[in-house]
Amino acid sequence: MNDARESLKLSRSSSSPLDPLSNVLDVLGARVTRQTRIEAAGQWALSFPGIDRLKFVALLRGESWLLIPGHAPQPMQAGDVCLIGRTEYAVASDPALTPIDGRSLYDGPGRDVARINGDETIGIGGTVSFSGANADFLLGMLPDCMIVPRRSSTSGAIATVLTLMSNEIERDTIGHEIVSARLADVLLVEAIRAYVSHVGPTEMGWLGALLDPRIGRALRALHGDVAHPWTVAELAGVAGMSRAAFAAEFTHRIGLPPLSYLRSWRLTIARTALMHGDATVADIANTVGYRSQSAFSQAFRRTFGTSPKDDAGSKTGVTSSWQFEAR
Repeated sequence: MNDARESLKLSRSSSSPLDPLSNVLDVLGARVTRQTRIEAAGQWALSFPGIDRLKFVALLRGESWLLIPGHAPQPMQAGDVCLIGRTEYAVASDPALTPIDGRSLYDGPGRDVARINGDETIGIGGTVSFSGANADFLLGMLPDCMIVPRRSSTSGAIATVLTLMSNEIERDTIGHEIVSARLADVLLVEAIRAYVSHVGPTEMGWLGALLDPRIGRALRALHGDVAHPWTVAELAGVAGMSRAAFAAEFTHRIGLPPLSYLRSWRLTIARTALMHGDATVADIANTVGYRSQSAFSQAFRRTFGTSPKDDAGSKTGVTSSWQFEAR
């Protein structure tokens, strides 16, 4: 797959409220940069290290086990999908097997398919990369493992996408790479949607907060106008809650107080803009809500350990289709 393809773009009408998930995936430049496939039979087990990327594993045929440290072995059947965060993981025909390093089977250009003794089990995987060093914002708020079983009442769209992906693999005709890439992007978002609905918003931290009628309303307002000089009281008013109740619930659900979250998102947007070099430091600072370049630079240095100018200079030559737009 061409890693330089256009990053995931999720459009909205000018009159609709900003969707924070779409906003975050767009600004972070989320894109499925590689897809892999495994065909296996008999006894097999493959391990993969933890990396600062989001991964997905989906089973098209047969059965297997997903092994995540700190979790009980998870059986997977055809139609099941799992999103994996920073953690290491393994896939196996039997959870009692000792896995070998799975990277060796995919190491090198064009080596995207691993075949082991047959094709009783067929699975696909994908790696979601982010622009620059911005993965922390999203990965830090996601669980290590998000499994969406085929039996989930919200997995209908996933089943359709998996069927299309399987058919596309079998066809292997012109336009294969771009169609597979777009389907992988859709699978990513549909899996996130289905997982939140399956588990329930109260168990899902940031993703669940997006669906909460009150906290979600405040998040949409914040993402819709990140440069606004928001106060906790104003955001609480948007949510229809008292200041104290809103601050406590926001912090509990997301893991950061409201203004800390706002600062983190402002600086993530700014870092992405600096990486692409389309605006001056002063312009970027103003666009994300800092009224002075010095205040912006201090906040940036405290968060990332480098000045905005140094951070921008270290990323020259990076290209992307992302356009700097805070709102």
